[in-house]
Amino acid sequence: MQKTHQSLIPAIRDMKDMEKVMQLNYDTIVLLECHIGHLEHIIHYIRSKKTVFIWLHIDLIKGISHDEYAVEYIIQKYKPDGIITTKPKLIQRAKKLQVKTILRLFIIDSQALKKGISQINSTQADFIEILPGTIYKTIEHISKETEKPIIAGGLIQSVEECELVLSHGAQYITTSHIPIFKHYDQH
Repeated sequence: MQKTHQSLIPAIRDMKDMEKVMQLNYDTIVLLECHIGHLEHIIHYIRSKKTVFIWLHIDLIKGISHDEYAVEYIIQKYKPDGIITTKPKLIQRAKKLQVKTILRLFIIDSQALKKGISQINSTQADFIEILPGTIYKTIEHISKETEKPIIAGGLIQSVEECELVLSHGAQYITTSHIPIFKHYDQH
């Protein structure tokens, strides 16, 4: 399926993974788990190597609080193309600053599903990331219920799982599983 390479969004956890991903043909990446003191260098390094859309996972930046003022500071200083967060208030602040947003939801039971749909409708995030990404039935339900582009993430470790989540309504996939990147980069 040709759509998968275009739909895959590599999620980078460390410099080893970054080096590998920078050699592949992806135009969007997610930065996970970095220290605020390294953020400027990392973003500069990525942009010096290639033109990519950089999503920054705000909740996983170490060394800052995770409130509206922090997200405003990060956006103004480091200029990520988009942010990811589990916090609706941070989505709303980023939207005011005209930055693309992903609301990350952990769907663990029916109550979390109900609360998640409410948050989706109230935040107006550009995308919704549902974790774990292997919950195909929920992906399909949220996709139909909200008509928002869905990003599946978490626990996706095979090409078959990528195909399955895409066939159930996800438009994109985030994964840090390097063999999947390599597989689709060759096709």
